Amino acid sequence: MNKIEQLIAKLCPNGVEFKSLGEIGTFIRGTGLSKLDFVDFGMGCIHYAEIHTYYGTFTTQTKSFVSPSLAKKLKKAKKGNLIIAGVSENIKDVCKAVAYLGEEEICISGDSFAYAHKENPRYIAYLFQTSNFLSFKKQYAYGAKVTRLNIEDLKNFRIPIPPLEIQEEIVKILDNFSELTAELTAELTARKKQYEYYRNTLLDFGDENNPKDGVDFIRLGDIAEIGTGSSNTADEEIGGEYPFFVRSKEPRRKNSYEFDEVAIITSGDGVDVGKAFHYVEGKYALHQRAYRIHIIGASLIPKFVFYFMKSNFYDYIMQNAVSSSVTSVRMGMLQNYPIPIPPLETQQRIVDILDRFEALTSDYQEGLPAEIEARTKQYEYYRDKLLDFKELESENV
Repeated sequence: MNKIEQLIAKLCPNGVEFKSLGEIGTFIRGTGLSKLDFVDFGMGCIHYAEIHTYYGTFTTQTKSFVSPSLAKKLKKAKKGNLIIAGVSENIKDVCKAVAYLGEEEICISGDSFAYAHKENPRYIAYLFQTSNFLSFKKQYAYGAKVTRLNIEDLKNFRIPIPPLEIQEEIVKILDNFSELTAELTAELTARKKQYEYYRNTLLDFGDENNPKDGVDFIRLGDIAEIGTGSSNTADEEIGGEYPFFVRSKEPRRKNSYEFDEVAIITSGDGVDVGKAFHYVEGKYALHQRAYRIHIIGASLIPKFVFYFMKSNFYDYIMQNAVSSSVTSVRMGMLQNYPIPIPPLETQQRIVDILDRFEALTSDYQEGLPAEIEARTKQYEYYRDKLLDFKELESENV
């Protein structure tokens, strides 16, 4: 019998009392506060959007601040309150909550709530992450462009209230899971940054207006055949013989091919434009909005061009892309893309170094995401299991 089971047997053998959020606490709706109001120093504040993008389960300090004069006009949260995002783009993230554990009062923005209660703040925050709460939100969330949850409905969400001693023990276990996942994620991020730093340093030849080491630049269109494919995403054949490059970072498969060559593939539009690159040698199929770049000049090694484009093509695209709701790449932009032409031996040396570097980091690039996913699933399983209590029968309350 583990410690939590021992505590349950001792403190609540017949079950745990369930109460609604409205019964055990009060909600304060935030007002005002735009990101334009942020200052470098002042009173701490949490904007609802930061709950989605910056904060985890709990925090002792804020990322942002507002002036003392504005702070006087804004709603406040105190130590132990949950700060809840009242709006999101989807059901999963609406009412995402962060427990505030700092000593000083802070301001909260509109479209957020401060929830005051007397339970363990981190325990309540973890309950806001459970599959039970997600099921509740699916029943009551509303909105087309943005998703919201009516505060009166939120007050009715019922949660288990075990003794504080049990809440504290559960928090310790879940904190350990969260810390391990955070460490793995930080390690993966560090490895990616390290690789990108060395790649970008090796491939820094200045630009065509200010070249380094006397290196000349040439337009991509002068040394490459550039074109698109003729396939659509619907043409995918699961388990097909040939790679089928679409507009994403993950290739698909087809049983027929359109090209047989050495080429660099990049997306023409969509979310991965300027970010998705593939290097292919042999037969492949290609989406009609993905570009193939087949180097025909003898002055450039194709793999060198591939690495160079991975290093700085995104910045070039952001400066020159045609953008409406989706950024897109036009043929002229590719044709005019400037490529440095260092000596062939320099190109080959860079390719060899980056090939080895990618091989050395492949375990991190492939193994760590898989481990993070496994740890996340493990955490979610134990979180829901630890927070699933037998409810105390009403006649025993």
